[in-house]
Amino acid sequence: MSEAKPYNIPKRLVWEAYQRVKANRGAAGVDSVSLAAFERDLKGNLYKIWNRMSSGAYHPPPVRLVEIPKEGGTRPLGIPTISDRVAQTVVKMVFEPEVEPYFHPDSYGYRPDRSALDAVGTARKRCWATDWVIDLDIKSFFDSIPHDLVERAVAHHTDKPWVCLYVGRWLRAPVERPDGTHIERTKGTPQGGVISPVLANLFLHYAFDLWIARNYPSIQFERYADDAIVHCKTEEEARTVLEAIRGRFAECGLVLHPTKTKIVYCKDDDRTGEYEHIKFDFLGYSFQPRRAKNRWGQFFVSFLPAISNKAAKAIWQTIREWRMASTRNNQRLEDLARLTNPVVRGWMNYYGRFYRSKCAQVLRRLNEALARWARWKFKRFRRRERASMHWLGCIARRDPNLFVLWQLGVRPEAGE
Repeated sequence: MSEAKPYNIPKRLVWEAYQRVKANRGAAGVDSVSLAAFERDLKGNLYKIWNRMSSGAYHPPPVRLVEIPKEGGTRPLGIPTISDRVAQTVVKMVFEPEVEPYFHPDSYGYRPDRSALDAVGTARKRCWATDWVIDLDIKSFFDSIPHDLVERAVAHHTDKPWVCLYVGRWLRAPVERPDGTHIERTKGTPQGGVISPVLANLFLHYAFDLWIARNYPSIQFERYADDAIVHCKTEEEARTVLEAIRGRFAECGLVLHPTKTKIVYCKDDDRTGEYEHIKFDFLGYSFQPRRAKNRWGQFFVSFLPAISNKAAKAIWQTIREWRMASTRNNQRLEDLARLTNPVVRGWMNYYGRFYRSKCAQVLRRLNEALARWARWKFKRFRRRERASMHWLGCIARRDPNLFVLWQLGVRPEAGE
């Protein structure tokens, strides 16, 4: 190290960070420089990042504000520039291994070898064992995280001053609106930043995970980033714990959503009481009483997860946006299969893990869209809905591997 380069950041680390950014792709930031444009002078751009970070002279540009639609409004995303994503990835690659071993086993979000489906599966088992769930919803979590608490936690877990330096600068980097004006940030970390997930996890590790483990050691929970549910044995315990969590979050600068946060009764054949809420959504799944079959083939009601209505609507919207009938009627079925198969496989792998039949029922919309495509493409099927579905069913029997949907047994039927 030299006075000009007080921080020992290997050039190789910057190169590896760039490779990760390239693999994740993503949109341009406030400088409008795309990944392709960045790569035109790749060596020079990467050297610039290394040189500035090593000397302590790296200052992040503003993040570009993008509002994405969500139920009931929009969610603000902060899109960093390509260069800034590389710089953030450098810090993440160094800092994440330092902090990861300390995280709680029931924290699942953005962690190696853990997934949202792991959290759903664990929640499913625990809902069978305990009667009550607290469904937590933190209001504007990513916009509310206090900077001083995050920085204190970062400093506790690393001995590298440059990690602390750049985390502080990223936390305070302004947000640029579409009209070019800047919003100064005094709290929060932008959703969309590379470093934000690990900072959010670290903050909630102290604000929630460790606090629950210390104060309520018998209480179990699953947390995926800011999405969390807590299991309780009785309604009274649930009310007590919820109020304690509300107070704890207030100490940490967070607020629970007044209507989305609720206590839920895990009703089934063995739990026959009445309660206002008997359903909650978690990571794209709705947990609620559902009909199930036991090993002897007898039906009963269990408290189970299946694809949520919100996730189903998002799938239907994507199928509509493919616009098969109106814009792809010059294509062949094989072309449509190439378009849809990777996406459908992803849907089925995720939403079909639990209560698969509900996911299959949602995906039948794709067969309907294919039949509509056939009616636009072939004159003999115009206004003949059943005939187009029958034709599609014949192809499915002849070539069942053409569409992933058909491979999974969701075949076109004339009665659809």
